[in-house]
Amino acid sequence: MNLPLPTDRAGADYRFERFRTRLLIDDMTFPRNALGPGSPLPEFDLPTLDGGRFASRALGGRPVLMVFGSRTCPVTESAAPVLKRLHARFGDSVRFVLVNTREAHPGETIRQPATAAEKHRHAHHLRHHHAIPFEVAVDDIDGTVHRAFTPKPNSAYLADPGGTILFRAHWANDEAALRRALERTTSGASVHDRSRAMVGPLLRAVGHLPGIVTAAGSRTGRDVWRAAPPLAVLGALSRLFARLPADRRGPAAVGAALLVCAAAAGLLAALT
Repeated sequence: MNLPLPTDRAGADYRFERFRTRLLIDDMTFPRNALGPGSPLPEFDLPTLDGGRFASRALGGRPVLMVFGSRTCPVTESAAPVLKRLHARFGDSVRFVLVNTREAHPGETIRQPATAAEKHRHAHHLRHHHAIPFEVAVDDIDGTVHRAFTPKPNSAYLADPGGTILFRAHWANDEAALRRALERTTSGASVHDRSRAMVGPLLRAVGHLPGIVTAAGSRTGRDVWRAAPPLAVLGALSRLFARLPADRRGPAAVGAALLVCAAAAGLLAALT
């Protein structure tokens, strides 16, 4: 039987069981002192699922694209195909590593890991679910590495072989920004930039939210309704567009919501 490892208070807070509004607010912004372009990577040494190590002092001779994600993160759902396409193009010259983190939306089926062994099982599940063709590393149970980067559910960092961050993306499904950074890095051009895109990446993720609720458990759906009602409404509306690719259902849901609001406003105007 695996017993939970000793944890500090911050680590215990990191391993939340219920998604709250505060977590959503924290996910939207980086503090001014967060790691970004020009910052050295913090020291870490993580195991990978293939038996190797992902260590800040031994990155290898190539730039590294380091992405955080979890099975219950709708943005990770949207980002996985993006990362696989980019890996197919740049994988020979850039090391890709997906770091499994805490569950973004834990439920009764996919719970927040309570032991190191459980976290490794979640990482295997994440890799299998997305058929990830590159390295998957596993942070410790308290998210020590993830917290050092300011824990966003699906952020991405491009670093040079010496461990200096060249580029930061708030969301790893921002394919255009990631591609530009990778192109510049592999061509030898200077890179010192960040992607602050917010609306587009989140709308692309909305259509994946119903699938996350199905996988994680109904409690996850209830938590989203309590913590982020607008997001829950868009997720529900996205179900109406099941024939569209999941990344396009969120924008379609926004369009439907705007039409409903316009119709309601017109009806109210007519009645008054």
